[in-house]
Amino acid sequence: MEQSSSRYFEKSGRSTDTQTKHTTDHAWAVEPNVVTVSGRIQAIRSAGTKLLFIDIVDQPGAKLQVVVDANKLYIGGMSESPNPVKAFRKLIQRGDTIHVTGSPYTTTAGELSLRAVQLPRLTSPCLHQIPETSFGVDSDFAHDRHVQMLTDPAVVKGLIARARIIEGMSDFLRGLQFVNVQTPILAASAGGANARSFETSATEFPDRKLALRIAPELWLKRLIVGGMQKVFEIGPSFRNEGLDKTHNPEFTTCEFYAVNWSLETLQRETTKMIRSIVRSLGNSTSPSFVNSIGDAHTIDEPSPWPSIDFIPALNKVLELDLPDLSYPSAREQIVEIFKTRSLTLPTTPTLPRLLDKLSSIYLEPQCRTATWIINMPECMSPLAKSFSHPQLPHQQVSARAELFIDHKEVVNCYEEENSPIEQRRKLIDQQGYARLGQEVDEEAMKIDEDYIRALEWGLPTTGGWGCGIDRLCMLMLGKDNISDVLAFGNLRSVTRGAGKWEKSHG
Repeated sequence: MEQSSSRYFEKSGRSTDTQTKHTTDHAWAVEPNVVTVSGRIQAIRSAGTKLLFIDIVDQPGAKLQVVVDANKLYIGGMSESPNPVKAFRKLIQRGDTIHVTGSPYTTTAGELSLRAVQLPRLTSPCLHQIPETSFGVDSDFAHDRHVQMLTDPAVVKGLIARARIIEGMSDFLRGLQFVNVQTPILAASAGGANARSFETSATEFPDRKLALRIAPELWLKRLIVGGMQKVFEIGPSFRNEGLDKTHNPEFTTCEFYAVNWSLETLQRETTKMIRSIVRSLGNSTSPSFVNSIGDAHTIDEPSPWPSIDFIPALNKVLELDLPDLSYPSAREQIVEIFKTRSLTLPTTPTLPRLLDKLSSIYLEPQCRTATWIINMPECMSPLAKSFSHPQLPHQQVSARAELFIDHKEVVNCYEEENSPIEQRRKLIDQQGYARLGQEVDEEAMKIDEDYIRALEWGLPTTGGWGCGIDRLCMLMLGKDNISDVLAFGNLRSVTRGAGKWEKSHG
């Protein structure tokens, strides 16, 4: 039932100015344990015309029953009404915020209640009727996010849990003497990952093309070049790519870099961090996630999670040996593997994308519980150090470990490439992989001359680490849709009004 806003301001009492104010100490004398609270009305129940039960909430799960009994009000109500409780009931509805002074007690059923000693004051009317049923934020019938929060307290609980996950990660890193820094989001170019960037311009520099960052990595490593030892950043990145239940073009990451941290150190500290966050979340953590990571209480000396060695594992499941991936013919030979097994090629079948697709088909399904995939081919990790595989010396692999939980990528760890000569070669190779005849993979990592020049000043031996916060929150909280862990849902939700604006201003 949609009601006109005039109902709230034309009638006596809807505006709080016409209600009797707190004016005497009489209630204090009769009821010594008097408190004053405020909250949003969740439910209203009447028992006759002089007795009113109002459930109010001030945070998710914190409900208080207010009992308004006309015979127990020590301070009067609306002077023009012989029955102030009856008159007050006509002026309030679910969603209104009220201010109540009363004496707390516990009912025989054990419910915490507050017996009002004076008529509650309406402090903020809700001019709409709150729906009884919530819809997902991406539903065609979706309400605004703030309406969904009012309807479903679990939404607010999820956002609070997300904040605790981020705080737990930040506290863990600060405990290891990492420094929290802020790097540019808007710059001349976006580097640090294989992705398509959002491009824009600034009124101050109309002739310069600018890009939103796709990762903070290259900036953070510049800080290590400049002499900092341990740095981290938790913040947004942007990739002009697809949108689905697990991806959003705007997302939050945590990246950190530490001098002299090896891949083994990164893996060990990752295990400690995740288990410490789970312990701090308590019952908010999904039982499935807890089962996936093992004993969440073994933090100081955690048992290592198992590993899958990328090339040997693929050789085994494919029952053949992958070609030397540094050969020019490697891509054609991998394409032939796809054809003989009737596998669908990726949209842009470059060598790195083909190998990544093979991993998603054959390796990632093995990662139900927390599992590392290690020693990815060099072509898949151009910013990491590389070496000859210890069992397959003809294959060049990267010093990289990728953590999967419930078949989903959670963390990436690297020993960072610090040779400007090798870094240039690897980025040139990326541009070579990106060219398929007339077709070009626009998401392939570009040659960043500014970053290479920074490496010429000397990047110490460094371990790097990255984690997608949104995905980690989904896994820890047992959510299937990324919108459930974002304050206002995904890009579709927050831009829903754009089409309406264009029509009205066209």
